[in-house]
Amino acid sequence: MVAKPLLEVKGLKKYFDVKGGVFGRKVGEVKAVDDVSFTVMEGEILGIVGESGCGKSTTGKSILRLIEPTDGEVTFDGQNIASLKSEQLRKIRRDMQIIFQDPYASLNPRHTVEKIISEPLLIHGMKHAAERKKRVRELLEIVGLNAYHASRYPHQFSGGQRQRIGIARALANHPKLIICDEPVSALDVSVQSQILNLMEELRDAFQLTYIFIAHDLSVVKHISDRVAVMYLGRMAELADKDVLYADPKHPYTKALLSAVPIPDPDEKKEAIILEGDIPSPANPPTGCAFHTRCPVAMSVCKEVRPTFKMVDQDHYVACHLYE
Repeated sequence: MVAKPLLEVKGLKKYFDVKGGVFGRKVGEVKAVDDVSFTVMEGEILGIVGESGCGKSTTGKSILRLIEPTDGEVTFDGQNIASLKSEQLRKIRRDMQIIFQDPYASLNPRHTVEKIISEPLLIHGMKHAAERKKRVRELLEIVGLNAYHASRYPHQFSGGQRQRIGIARALANHPKLIICDEPVSALDVSVQSQILNLMEELRDAFQLTYIFIAHDLSVVKHISDRVAVMYLGRMAELADKDVLYADPKHPYTKALLSAVPIPDPDEKKEAIILEGDIPSPANPPTGCAFHTRCPVAMSVCKEVRPTFKMVDQDHYVACHLYE
């Protein structure tokens, strides 16, 4: 059976106003996400990588409308999310959840674990307290915690345990899509592997679909089916993970992958050092956003923005080298 698209993102943009002067008038805008398009199939894990500030997290939050997008279409399970009213959006939210980066900041320190996990159950219609209590205990067991942990508070747990609580909360209403916003970046390496393995097990057990946002390329390769590379609010490359890591097309992707450490001390790899700093998203370069740091930039790169298109089998690149 061929998997069908669960999520389709077309031309997604999110611009933040920059205000200044005595009257706080708009003097510019930060182009955090600038015309991003991709599709996520049912049951797959799409990894999104890039340097800090490239718009990964804003993309994820804009898809869920936790941040209102400036423009673009987001179609989830056949419904255009951008056009939904608040009540319709609340109903569809049970199918779309998020796991946040900081497991401590995303959990209310004044609530017990039971209240934290049962809140989405109550919002989406589980009125009986006994049912909610039973479901909370089930969820805690599923994510590798004990039922008696339900009466504790977030500060009584380690970082890895807190992230398990966040995962349990995301799973509460049997979602179809979970956006994972750097869910392991705040954790120790040993704990990271446990959380990643847990997420893979949950994907198989509950037929979940993930968008996995991270800046650690090794983590993304471990968990993802396909990988998208972002730079300055734009998509640079998108391909199957094995293809992308073996044969990167975009100069930015090549530079990123050259920085990944190799565990074999005898194997040598030449690192591609990028010159200069990342341009400001409030004043992005004309043409290709990467041309100011690209080692193979041509004159056309400074003037014309490259189109994000397929250059090989399911391999998409935005680069004039492949025009």
